[in-house]
Amino acid sequence: MEFEILKKDLLGRIGRLKTRRGVVETPTLLPVINPNQIILTPEELRKCGAEMLITNSYIIYRNRELRERALEKGVHGLLNTEMPVMTDSGSYQLYEYGDVEVDSQTIVRFQMEINSDVIVPLDIPTPPDAPFERAEREMKISVERALEALRIAQGFDVAGVIQGSTHEELRERCASALSSHPFSIYPVGAVVPLLENYRFTDLVRVVMAAKKALRADAPVHLFGAGHPMVLSLAVALGCDLFDSAAYALYARDDRYLTEYGTLHLSELKYFPCSCPVCSSHTPEELRKSDEKFRLLSLHNLYVTFEELRRIKQAIEEGSLAELLEARVRSHPSLLDAFRELLKHSEFIEKYDPSVKSTFYYSGLESFRRPEVILHERKMKGMKFSGKILVKMCSGNISGNFDHVMILKAPFGLIPEELSESYPPGQSMAPENLYEEERRILLRKVLKFINDVRADFTVLCDSSWDLEEMDEIRKLARVIFVDEVRDKED
Repeated sequence: MEFEILKKDLLGRIGRLKTRRGVVETPTLLPVINPNQIILTPEELRKCGAEMLITNSYIIYRNRELRERALEKGVHGLLNTEMPVMTDSGSYQLYEYGDVEVDSQTIVRFQMEINSDVIVPLDIPTPPDAPFERAEREMKISVERALEALRIAQGFDVAGVIQGSTHEELRERCASALSSHPFSIYPVGAVVPLLENYRFTDLVRVVMAAKKALRADAPVHLFGAGHPMVLSLAVALGCDLFDSAAYALYARDDRYLTEYGTLHLSELKYFPCSCPVCSSHTPEELRKSDEKFRLLSLHNLYVTFEELRRIKQAIEEGSLAELLEARVRSHPSLLDAFRELLKHSEFIEKYDPSVKSTFYYSGLESFRRPEVILHERKMKGMKFSGKILVKMCSGNISGNFDHVMILKAPFGLIPEELSESYPPGQSMAPENLYEEERRILLRKVLKFINDVRADFTVLCDSSWDLEEMDEIRKLARVIFVDEVRDKED
């Protein structure tokens, strides 16, 4: 298996995953298909946008009829599809029930016998908040089983699952141990409880711990993630593949997925979606339909793949951060997670393209975006001396200045010669800033004045006359444009 990265934004990327059965464009979702109960056929899944599927080899192995058919026809014949098929090993059942009736070697060999496109060993999905000693012990077993699977399944693509509970150190150690071996995909496992309980901040922590230890070109799979509201965050973290049965599980409970959350079918008078299901039914009609479960499953998949296409377009444009900032405001836990992600801006900036689309300021979080880190790094490489004018508002004053600096949210001071360059020169921010935003910018000005030995003149209006300005006055000549205008009048 080969993974080619075509386009990047933040840690997200559009890629081409070359499998034995064709090329899959990422980021993408692998819908879970249960051979015991096929709700949507592989062809219906393909029409929704699926390019690759995932099924559970343990379920097939346990069922005599399914096992015999799979051994005879292969997993693709069993599911009646030509798409690539990844097979899970029963780890989810191990998590749910505490035991499975098969060992890792047996289930790996079975996946080989049914010709799986991506084989997953029987890792141990340690739950969140497990004691460190238990998580470490089970992580080591998962690594041993992954390496064993790699030895057994030569000639097959094998996934190396990253475990470690909510302990970042263990996630990093696990990813590091697996990264030095030729696994085809690196799934981050045991995160479903975090997703179900809206613990998105913890999700960011464990994924980032793994990402920092993996090769930059390693394809990353986030096991169990399939709700459209979290996909932009997960892609921004650098995840390329997702799998989920959410489309059916939510539909079974009459839950209607959207990119900003979950709605209940009983609460809907109008559908906020134009997919084939929603454009041909009213909520009332769907509630009464004998095919409600199947049709709602279809909608849930359509909206999920629509969001993935929107994310890919954002990566193509270089506007993933703007999409993410809009999405995280749909739930406080997502906003917390975004703020956690921004703690890694220096790491992200290393991989983020140096030139992208217009930067749109959207709030305090924008002060911590990687583009701001990039600008600050550029500023550190520049030399300033002599007379410097700091313009914090429109207007002019007479005098000869060696440098003219413009203040702009969220970047801070911008040399006039960089005012057209990316990122500050291709950014938009509101003119009416809150006091807290002004204070942050004033602190940036104060730091710059303290760091640079020069003769400063600051031109501002009365809206900047805050506590921080008193400190600036001690170091620079401050002129309020309001006073200049009054004198001119």
